[in-house]
Amino acid sequence: MDRLKAMQTFVRIVEANSFTKAAETLGLPRAALTATLQNLEAYLGTTLLQRTTRKLALTADGAEYLAHCTQILDAIDGAERRFRGGPEAPPRGTLRVDLPGAVGRNVVLPRIATFTEAWRDVKLTVSLSDRLVDLTQEGIDCALRVGALQDSSLVGRQVGSMRFVTCAAPAYLARHGTPQTIDALRQHQAIVHFSGRTGRPFDWDFQAGGENVTVQMKGQVAINDADANVICALQGIGITQAAAYQVRAHLDSGALVELLPETPPVPMPVSLLYPRGRMALGKVRVFGEWVGEVLAADKDMCMT
Repeated sequence: MDRLKAMQTFVRIVEANSFTKAAETLGLPRAALTATLQNLEAYLGTTLLQRTTRKLALTADGAEYLAHCTQILDAIDGAERRFRGGPEAPPRGTLRVDLPGAVGRNVVLPRIATFTEAWRDVKLTVSLSDRLVDLTQEGIDCALRVGALQDSSLVGRQVGSMRFVTCAAPAYLARHGTPQTIDALRQHQAIVHFSGRTGRPFDWDFQAGGENVTVQMKGQVAINDADANVICALQGIGITQAAAYQVRAHLDSGALVELLPETPPVPMPVSLLYPRGRMALGKVRVFGEWVGEVLAADKDMCMT
């Protein structure tokens, strides 16, 4: 068995999430890919993929082996490019990206044409979600995430940071008054934003006097969607803490009023996540560079 070819075949099957699609891209019969995978599993003494009539799923051993295969194949590709000489081939192929819903709709996708124009040989498959996506299992090359990263086998590279604003509708402030300090803020009603993954509410973190101050806000309404949070704030239900890009137009129109501008919320990091070794792929690298430029050019974001 040609182990290098078997690795390449295994990786292609996972990326395509289909034996048939992988066979088409490799120009081989489907039966040949099935035989290669069976021989590889027999050689390793473990099952790499669970196959059903509807989908493929990596086993725990399969996910670990995939990470090793990706590193090995990327290293070989890099070494060959170095010694072949000449310019590096432009990125090409399908790039599968997962974006947070609000960030994708409001920040990234409105500018996506600049990426497709610059990299015409890269085909984008974009999913919008706020759930905890398993990049390896779902065949996703990279994901954009906001906030502190959890420990995982993935690599995270910060590409920007996001500014937040504490604000409320004039109607709410007319009824309850305008808080002038963080301590006064604790007495007000908030629109609580909770995590759809854990069910826990997010604390509000402020920059005050060179220190970070954390406030646990309470309110009658709790929402797990960032855009819906702003919709509720516009109705005067309570104070919200939202990403600056989400409320910019409402602040400019007067529909929302910024509160405590001298003690702003702590910015959150925006990171690109990808499996180990995947950044060596040109299509992932250029997307990471591009999205970093998009965030840096947005006045409501912070540069890293």
